[in-house]
Amino acid sequence: MGFLEFIARKLQRRLQLQKMTEFKRRVSLGDLVTDRWENAREYGFGEGTSMYDNVLVIGDVKVGKNTWIGPNVVLDGSAGLTIGDNCTICAGVQIYSHDSVKWALSGGEAPYERTPTHIGSNVFIGPNAVIARGVTIGDGAAIGALTFVNKSVPENGKLAGSADPRLAIAHNLM
Repeated sequence: MGFLEFIARKLQRRLQLQKMTEFKRRVSLGDLVTDRWENAREYGFGEGTSMYDNVLVIGDVKVGKNTWIGPNVVLDGSAGLTIGDNCTICAGVQIYSHDSVKWALSGGEAPYERTPTHIGSNVFIGPNAVIARGVTIGDGAAIGALTFVNKSVPENGKLAGSADPRLAIAHNLM
């Protein structure tokens, strides 16, 4: 082990111990040495918005104020992605504005499909939910954990589970 590696490991251990003592949590090295609010400011996201260091941001992504973006989130703005104010985007959420389904099924001959995706204000998106390209989620909507959303959700709408059309009809989402 070289001198710099030794120093880096000692620093990581010290920062991990400090985080465990203060917050009872263990995070990645990137989150030990960055500030979540500064991460969001670097992308031009709204005042008071925070995002973990390991969030993947692609393309044109706009986020309003006071939004919390958890760890291991994917924000795909390759066709444009807007997220409003006061939202919670839980750990592992993936929000897309493109897909490669037709490209893959055509043997690479068809282009990727790209459609902007919009998330309103005061929206909750539960852990590991996946939002497909082109979806609009209205203000005040709630999306449950592990939910696949491939149709738009109206203002104050609630959606949980798979994209089963029976669930969508039951909640007037179609």
